[in-house]
Amino acid sequence: MIYITGDTHGDVRRFFEPQLPCAGWGPEDKIIVAGDFGMLFGNGETDGKKLDLLARCPFQILFLDGNHECFPEIAAYPEELYCGGKVHRIRDNIRHLMRGQVYEIEGLRIFTMGGGYSIDRMLRVAGRNWWPEEMPSEAEYAEGMENLSRCGYAVDVLISHAAPTGSMLDLKKDGTFSMLFPQEVPLGNYLQKVAGMTRHRHYYFGHIHLDRELPGNRTALYYAVYCLNTGMCVKAPDAGKRG
Repeated sequence: MIYITGDTHGDVRRFFEPQLPCAGWGPEDKIIVAGDFGMLFGNGETDGKKLDLLARCPFQILFLDGNHECFPEIAAYPEELYCGGKVHRIRDNIRHLMRGQVYEIEGLRIFTMGGGYSIDRMLRVAGRNWWPEEMPSEAEYAEGMENLSRCGYAVDVLISHAAPTGSMLDLKKDGTFSMLFPQEVPLGNYLQKVAGMTRHRHYYFGHIHLDRELPGNRTALYYAVYCLNTGMCVKAPDAGKRG
């Protein structure tokens, strides 16, 4: 089975009970993190220890990049094909799902687009805890459209880190957010275009630290866990968590 959750920000506890309903998961089971995985953050030995710990999990961990990642560190890992799309293989059971890819996993066709804007950028230091690659490039946008064209703009699931503009406007309308960040609008508009031109069953995204069902079969993820095969929520947000 394939599961999905939101940003983990380097917290390995999210992958062990009781944080995930993973009792009984085996080598064929997979959990996707919708960006800000955070286990590769330019922290050298610390990152390595976290990854080695996660490598002992009996299930597979797949992650999109978010905005809080060390992109040079991720890019240093071997690139290979996995289920029809490009990945970086971090450990035997840990893979980075790259931007603008379409994967065929367990009979589900899944489109991914990582990246996002750091609203706390002014508090970060370039090359130490912030990297300009956080936002997708024009080449990555184009590759995403090319891969969608190849599959006739028909997928089962869309996954991104940032939210489509339409969903951000829905959240602004209900008072969750007071503004959109101009620097992220081009990415949000791209994701909105992708959603509008594809036939898809559901859209999942992270980034905004919120668990919420939204119009248009869209789900904002943070602590909750959903099963992509069934569309069911298998772990509701923790008590007291925003959502």
